[in-house]
Amino acid sequence: MAYKRWIPLFLLALWLAACAPGETPALPTSTSSGPQTLTVMTHDSFAISEGVLAAFEAENNAKVQFLKAGDTGTALNKAILSKDNPLADVFYGVDNTFLSRALEEDIFEPYTSPRLGAIPDEFKLDPQSRLLPVDYGDVCLNYDQAYFAEKGIAPPSDLPDLLQPEYKGLLVVENPATSSPGLAFLLATIGTFGEQGYLDFWKELVANDVLVVNDWETAYYTEFSGSSGKGPRPIVVSYDSSPAFEVIYAASPIDEPPTAAVVSDGSCFRQVEFVGILKGVKNRPLAEKWVDFMLSEQFQGDLPLQMFVFPVSPEAKLDEAFVKHLILPEKTATVSAQEIAANRENWIKAWTEAVLR
Repeated sequence: MAYKRWIPLFLLALWLAACAPGETPALPTSTSSGPQTLTVMTHDSFAISEGVLAAFEAENNAKVQFLKAGDTGTALNKAILSKDNPLADVFYGVDNTFLSRALEEDIFEPYTSPRLGAIPDEFKLDPQSRLLPVDYGDVCLNYDQAYFAEKGIAPPSDLPDLLQPEYKGLLVVENPATSSPGLAFLLATIGTFGEQGYLDFWKELVANDVLVVNDWETAYYTEFSGSSGKGPRPIVVSYDSSPAFEVIYAASPIDEPPTAAVVSDGSCFRQVEFVGILKGVKNRPLAEKWVDFMLSEQFQGDLPLQMFVFPVSPEAKLDEAFVKHLILPEKTATVSAQEIAANRENWIKAWTEAVLR
């Protein structure tokens, strides 16, 4: 309405009249400003301690908003589809299974963090530093120890075991087209059985009544029968750190994990997760500070008990409660980044034809 515009002009006239003749009035200034907002897009499994986040916000006069966008594959699809009008400033959660796709879509800006020098070269998979490594973890089979003890059945010790009749209807896996653990497990089968044999393995899994779901949360918390899940299936694709998670976050204190990971040679695949600044970011300096923060000793040390992954920084200290129940694979399945880049889409398409149709 017109009077809303007139009132400020009237007040300005009074203020000018109050000034001494010949005096040049100074415009009012604000001595304080509110926090800057940073939006970080992540997969659904992202977590951070409140105190660690508060330290970043206080140091940088910032408010961080997290946009959880599904599993890694789903979140990356959303980032790609919105690249002309980005939903966030920073994206965390692209892993080495989706790395080449993320880079091919050209949605990230290069940034060489000053903290990158402390990170071992084995984790630096993008020479242009559009995606910087944050953490890693091994995707492995997990099983419900009580189930196998009650049934008097030995748990699987490697991937070929899953084809035995005693494991029919016991396994739940994630779809590699939508889930990074699912894709990592597919790569484990390719690394173990080769391009000529992995589809035969999967066809036999289908004959043995494997269940495929879209994401890790559904597989672990809905379909898996371990203590965190209430489902009917006692074998799930998860992480070698999941048993430690079961102990630390048990509803009632326990001394030993109710689940165990299969870590025999070639049964697991190592995931590396990255962070990157999305193109079109409105506050590049603050986005850079967030990337630096994710590589800092403070954030890196917080990672294990929040997301049950391992920090890439050798300077970060692992909590004793986290490492106590870990059993790590000595030899993970190997598929090079170059092979993944060249064949990922064809492998997923072939898997989809063999398993879902």
